[in-house]
Amino acid sequence: MKKLMLLITILCLLAPGAIAQDMEHEPWTCPDGYEGQTLSIFNWSTYIAEDTVPNFEEACGVTVNYDIYESNEAMLARIRQGNPGYDIIVPSGGAVQRMAEEMLLIPLDLEMIPNIANVIPDLLGPAYDPENKYSLPYQWGTVGVGYSTEVFPDGIHSWDQVWEHDGPVAWLDDRQTMLGIAHLFLGNDPNTTDPDEINAARDYLIEKGGNVVTVAADDGQVLLERGDVDIAVEYNGDILQISWDCECDDYAYAIPEEGSNVWIDNLSIPVDAPNPELAMVFIDYILDAKVGADLTNYIWYASPNQASIDSGYIDEEILNDPAIFPPPEQVANLFAIIDVGAEAEALINNAWDELLIFLGQ
Repeated sequence: MKKLMLLITILCLLAPGAIAQDMEHEPWTCPDGYEGQTLSIFNWSTYIAEDTVPNFEEACGVTVNYDIYESNEAMLARIRQGNPGYDIIVPSGGAVQRMAEEMLLIPLDLEMIPNIANVIPDLLGPAYDPENKYSLPYQWGTVGVGYSTEVFPDGIHSWDQVWEHDGPVAWLDDRQTMLGIAHLFLGNDPNTTDPDEINAARDYLIEKGGNVVTVAADDGQVLLERGDVDIAVEYNGDILQISWDCECDDYAYAIPEEGSNVWIDNLSIPVDAPNPELAMVFIDYILDAKVGADLTNYIWYASPNQASIDSGYIDEEILNDPAIFPPPEQVANLFAIIDVGAEAEALINNAWDELLIFLGQ
């Protein structure tokens, strides 16, 4: 709860209306000695700007290999099997905590990351990594509802509109988030470890899943854009990206009034990373004010970088968009996912697998 209340405070401070000021900024410079080296990144899909990697390669004279994953569970399973050669991963908060406990992350050398000074102070030292020993924030956002404005000209305001829609719907393959939303309706803690409550959330979603045509692996926005579904439960930036790409008003994003998930994704270095020093240089690069702003301007997720916000580099449209920076009344109903421990994780995984079977996935 302390972690969530702290995040609520941060979101309120960054709510629409934030004032940006133009500031002098020196371009990021790569330290010497990395020319010819290789960095391997394992990140979520649709989660980096077009020029983020090329600019880093040019600045440092290095080569970057870039792979994507669709969920924390998929990334975690890959690393648990033995790191195949990744230097950078982007786990959410609960996954950072779990990976640290399982000794799957290596400590950061914060002296190699001077741009830690740019991070919003209240985002440092989170409950899942109190000393930032293993992680620094990358971006943050929410899970909500992307929808066709033609089908819903008056918008979507409630999860009941999702459950009751007479048309195709895609849910997000994020088990703790989806079960957490069910817990909201059942009056339970979204991070409950009680077996009966976890099973009750499973049963609630089975009851409400009659219109679900797919449980999407972080590509619900593609299904929405293609017209395969009228509604996609998705990460906010993914829906905003397709709206920006089409330069149209055909799609919109909403956080239902009952509440949903808020998350912070982080930059971490997995155990057995081939090039951890270059990985820390890359983390410093991402936390540069201009680089961080360019990232947010492209992917439409909220920046954890105070220097990016203060500099005037982030588009004012993004700073003032409630789908990116939710207003306080919405923030009050958001929940954060925490690590629930191995025993509860197994219960959640079993409940989710049973749910997928019932939904025909």
